[in-house]
Amino acid sequence: MSIRPVKRLVAAKPTVEGAGVHLRRAFGFGNTTDFDPFLLLDDFRNDVPEDYLAGFPWHPHRGIETITYVLAGTVEHGDSMGNHGEIASGDVQWMTAGSGIIHQEMPKGDHAGRMHGFQLWANLPASLKMTAPRYQEVKSVEIPEIKDDDGTHVRVVCGSFWGKSGPVDGIAAEPIYLDVSVPPGRRKTLPVGTTRHAFAYVFAGSGKFCNASEPLAVPTEAVGWLDTTPPVAADNRSLVLFDRGDEVVVQAGEEGIRFLLVSGKPLEEPVAWYGPIVMNTQEQLQQAFKDLEKGTFLKKQK
Repeated sequence: MSIRPVKRLVAAKPTVEGAGVHLRRAFGFGNTTDFDPFLLLDDFRNDVPEDYLAGFPWHPHRGIETITYVLAGTVEHGDSMGNHGEIASGDVQWMTAGSGIIHQEMPKGDHAGRMHGFQLWANLPASLKMTAPRYQEVKSVEIPEIKDDDGTHVRVVCGSFWGKSGPVDGIAAEPIYLDVSVPPGRRKTLPVGTTRHAFAYVFAGSGKFCNASEPLAVPTEAVGWLDTTPPVAADNRSLVLFDRGDEVVVQAGEEGIRFLLVSGKPLEEPVAWYGPIVMNTQEQLQQAFKDLEKGTFLKKQK
């Protein structure tokens, strides 16, 4: 067995999206090679309602899948296929845009004003870019949960892990999407298929991800990375991109650690990307925006 070395350390950066939603972006709109088949990860945890209530009004997508995982508050969804729904704490919305969909996502806080969750974008291979759009809504009770003997807790949002399979199926990149909690002071080894690209996103507690035989310090702020000794712990809003190997090792800190662990099969295809539309060539990208202008963006499926 080989421990995956840490390839890159990233602190999620503040940005504003939609109609004025303040969030943190772990990665996206840059070099897609290292994260292939994933394109973007946004952390939209926020406790200030005026910073998220404007939401994400009607907008198009083509060529990708969007995965929304809610921890607190609710997100109301509507789309051009006629789907309407609301996802709450622990729920998942998986939308395959395919040939084209227009949708909106409107966040609402809980009783304490909290709106917490994540959105991940997964690319579609060229053969499925123009597939029929699809919407899957998964409630919290449908997501398998595993508790190991040492207290480690894993929610299997998608894919198979430790003998359990998540409820979302038919996803091109065959992703494994886990919500992992490791108790204080525990060292945990988690298997990850060696041919897959993988990353962890820490969002609670602290800990160390081991780099080969040595623990690797994970900075949590972008400022001064090159000038000062970074913190020894990976904590809130730290993204860890792993290199090749077949297992990830984490040492939980005094408060334990909770993180998303996501992996997928790389597509290794060209990416032409502008805003909410991701194709393989500039010509396809231009055609998508022409379709929007002409009102032919939404395709009739046979």
